[in-house]
Amino acid sequence: MLYTDDSVGVCVRRATNEDEELEMNRNPLHWAARASLMILAAGAAVSLVGATGVSGEAAASDEAPADAFAHLPAKITLDGTARDFRAGHQTNPHPDFQRQPRNSSGNGAFGHYAGIVASRLGADGKPVYASGGYRVLSNAHDAAGREMLPMAGEVASRSGDVAAEMDNEGSAVTSAESLSQWFRDVPGVNASKAVSIELVREPGSDQYVFDDQLDERYRALGGFFPLNGELYGNYENGKNYHFTYEIATSFQYREGSGQVFRFTGDDDVWVYVDGHLVIDLGGVHGALDQTIDLDRLEWLNDGEVYSLNFFFAERHTTKSNFRIETTLQLKSLDMPLMAPLWD
Repeated sequence: MLYTDDSVGVCVRRATNEDEELEMNRNPLHWAARASLMILAAGAAVSLVGATGVSGEAAASDEAPADAFAHLPAKITLDGTARDFRAGHQTNPHPDFQRQPRNSSGNGAFGHYAGIVASRLGADGKPVYASGGYRVLSNAHDAAGREMLPMAGEVASRSGDVAAEMDNEGSAVTSAESLSQWFRDVPGVNASKAVSIELVREPGSDQYVFDDQLDERYRALGGFFPLNGELYGNYENGKNYHFTYEIATSFQYREGSGQVFRFTGDDDVWVYVDGHLVIDLGGVHGALDQTIDLDRLEWLNDGEVYSLNFFFAERHTTKSNFRIETTLQLKSLDMPLMAPLWD
């Protein structure tokens, strides 16, 4: 049994019989020293338990590992332009909105249509009409299973890539003229408004995400509907379905650092890096995704700054899904002045 002996300032063991008590009275410091060694040994055993993770309480007290990316901003705000269009039963509807695409046989066929736009941006930084689009029957993907640009273009191939299968040319848009109105202010055809989105850095990561299902405003709206109740007004179900959205950004390329940009959503989405098409999700379809690994763009030079232009269209009821994931440090570029509501 142990007790504290104030005369020697340590814990000592209490005698359990007369002989021990006599011996302890003759040499109290000796017995105090023995007791101290016993306490030290017990403390070491407790420390060993904590070090080996046997004790849950000891493990719980350990501090969480530091965030290696804490120096990066918590959020990135990207400024864009949304343009509203009328469709269907509305007055002066646009022919590309609330329209079902047609496949190569002339039959109505929703789906992913590649090749609607050219592989290079036009001189004014807008997509250029290339064809009616080729319905994608099976998506291209890399060795990791990530879906990628159906038509290789200038995206370098890698071992394990699987090519897409596509139908012959169909009709996912009405004409070159109708497409030219999507991302330009046209009196009597569309009206525009500035719309920003906020990408949030995931904890312990350099990845930034905007997701309509995570963003407080859009989650409450039931999807990415930035123009609800505005401009030409809602179409049905309390939602404004027919609009386009564009963002102009820049970033610094860091070779070998694993920079990627991924989009998941519907409908049409085109992404251009340095004016080159790198994501092609044209057509009227459910949520689809594609990823571009920046190291596949072999003309990029380490440390140089490049443009990334993003184009999106919501063309049909009943959903609007929108998710961006990227490790790029994107910065907004100046957008053109907004057009007022014409008519």
